[in-house]
Amino acid sequence: MADYKSIPSPCYVVEEPLLLKNLELIKQVKDRAGVEIILALKAFALWKLFPLIRRFIPCATASSVNEARLVFEEMGSRAHTYSPACTDGDFAELIKYSSHITFNSLRQFKHFQPLTTNAGHPVSCGLRINPEYSAVKTALYNPCSIGSRLGITCDQLGKTLPKGVEGLHFHTLCESTSHDLELTLAAVEKRFGRYLPHIKWLNMGGGHLMTHREYDVEHLIALLQDFRRKYPNLQIILEPGSAFAWQTGFLLTTIVDITDNRGIRTAIIDASFTCHMPDCLEMPYRPTIRGTSEPTPGKPTYRIGGCSCLAGDFMGDWSFDKQLKIGDLLIFEDMIHYTLVKTTMFNGIPHPSIALMKADGSVEMLRTFTFEDYRSRMD
Repeated sequence: MADYKSIPSPCYVVEEPLLLKNLELIKQVKDRAGVEIILALKAFALWKLFPLIRRFIPCATASSVNEARLVFEEMGSRAHTYSPACTDGDFAELIKYSSHITFNSLRQFKHFQPLTTNAGHPVSCGLRINPEYSAVKTALYNPCSIGSRLGITCDQLGKTLPKGVEGLHFHTLCESTSHDLELTLAAVEKRFGRYLPHIKWLNMGGGHLMTHREYDVEHLIALLQDFRRKYPNLQIILEPGSAFAWQTGFLLTTIVDITDNRGIRTAIIDASFTCHMPDCLEMPYRPTIRGTSEPTPGKPTYRIGGCSCLAGDFMGDWSFDKQLKIGDLLIFEDMIHYTLVKTTMFNGIPHPSIALMKADGSVEMLRTFTFEDYRSRMD
């Protein structure tokens, strides 16, 4: 059993057995469906664990020069790269680290594609398409909303694709099901089907939450197999992010104060929602805290407050089996994907440490943060 008291607070803790379980499932889908699955760094970029990930998945997708370079240097492969827009300076660097580059607009494609012929290694170019359909309900995460800047609509393309386009890329899902993908593929075929027999690859983007306990993995595999039979010329690529780190660890925090305002008790922790759990406020969603329940009459109930000075840095409410006290640990479940990559040091609040918990309960510290990490951001 792990000794949580020995872990510095606050701390993100990746549980190695849970990560391995996800990796094994993802590789099983990859092998059985005959597709390529790559890691989306925008959701999980903990490069010290790349040697573990490489045993199952050898490549990753990037959305910036820094991500592409990280893939190249730490994953040991060139990245599948997409960005909504590239500058001339960025693109000169992106070429070095990329095997595939997807362009968001025809203007960017025409400007940059000729430069890829002098890369010194093969670079396959594609276009991001907008099938004008997405099952995502949260507007902040819907790339197919009216007026979206992401992707090219079918009316912007002619009867044939521009010379040099070898692939198409769509990304319309967000922690979605295989049935959402099935509906998306129908929209893609309806609007862009005429191009599919004439390209080399189709990137189906991310958002495939195949490691969720309710995800229909068999339906996904059958769907991908059927699509490959229909278009045998295509290499099919999926680039999930959350699926890799879904339910693979937690954020350990400590209660540092308890306030009471007109009967609302708030337990203030040594971490911050806005700094360390931003999707809770952006999505928004109410995270799971270990050992709690929904607000229950007769049980001690608390709002949880972050330690920043942002008035909205709180969430609530949770019921506990006993009264909380200063020094108690609170463990926020499923806090590995889209947390480490989105944290800030707002207010100069220290970044949580990062640790790996092994199957035997032993803990390996991967990173701790100091004043110099905060200072160097402005250096």
